[in-house]
Amino acid sequence: MTAKSSHMIKKVLVTGAAGFIGYHLSRRLLEEDRNVVGLDNMNNYYDPALKEARLSKLIPYVNFKSVRKDLSDRAAMEELFAAEGFDGVINLAAQAGVRYSLINPHSYVDSNLVGFMNVLEGCRHNNVRHLVFASSSSVYGANTRMPFSVHDNVDHPVSIYAATKKANELMAHTYSHLYGMHCTGLRFFTVYGPWGRPDMALFLFTRAILEDRPIDVFNNGKMRRDFTYIDDIVEGVRRVLDQPARPNPEWTGDSPDPGSSYVPYKLYNIGNNQPVELLRFIEIIEECLGKKARKNLLPMQPGDVPSTYANIDDLMRDVGFKPNTTLEEGVPRFISWYRDYYNINI
Repeated sequence: MTAKSSHMIKKVLVTGAAGFIGYHLSRRLLEEDRNVVGLDNMNNYYDPALKEARLSKLIPYVNFKSVRKDLSDRAAMEELFAAEGFDGVINLAAQAGVRYSLINPHSYVDSNLVGFMNVLEGCRHNNVRHLVFASSSSVYGANTRMPFSVHDNVDHPVSIYAATKKANELMAHTYSHLYGMHCTGLRFFTVYGPWGRPDMALFLFTRAILEDRPIDVFNNGKMRRDFTYIDDIVEGVRRVLDQPARPNPEWTGDSPDPGSSYVPYKLYNIGNNQPVELLRFIEIIEECLGKKARKNLLPMQPGDVPSTYANIDDLMRDVGFKPNTTLEEGVPRFISWYRDYYNINI
């Protein structure tokens, strides 16, 4: 389905619009002449200056409107939804990070549960055609059968962050059942690229190597991640947006499929379908920087999983897209952005 389809959702609320994925997605939607309202509370979980810099790239678009509100502010969300009349909502705002959820679990409840409830209620009461929401590969938790499939049970999360994302999926399904809302959840797999988050491995490793500091390598480097380039994530999201979830006529309560439903609810993985070992990931960064990393090998951290690997058969079948950017292509683009943004010439 092309961007110029008659079914194109024209007015979109993007929550977390100043975030990494939110910024890139908002820009793509704006370039397709959609109207985007970008909501962000601009919190200080990481450097707010980076969020402000991303936002400054969106402000010049005439079809963009910036809203600085908190998702967990019920009255503000009710007012926003009632005033704007969105066709579609893409909920990306969340308290992110597995390790931080061990330190400050309450922030995950406020953003990821209370905030998401306000989004669901806004969609319900204002006839939003399609709610697309970010889930996470972390919901697979203790699962070990690879590649991870949306049709597998995911009842064993290993972090509060993962548990809140699983809860979002359950909440959305309930609203789809009760009110016929079209809801699609997207499980993202280790997203990276320019304008990325400073708390993620690529950013942390690049900064430390350039500053001649050692990098923390967990599970002694024996980790595998399905690293997914930001442009591939954006392409997947925008294609899904224009295809509201439909009921699965073959769904049965005798053998319930977790990835679909008898109501208009669907889940997709968006991953590169090519897991890479962490040590290879580090090698690629070293090659780009022309410097070797000093590795501080550490045991597995609580809440982490050793491997992620996305089965993307449903995404390919339904929207005709398969992420295909390799780390060898994507990492240099991040490094180039990093050098430019921080004015590093070495």
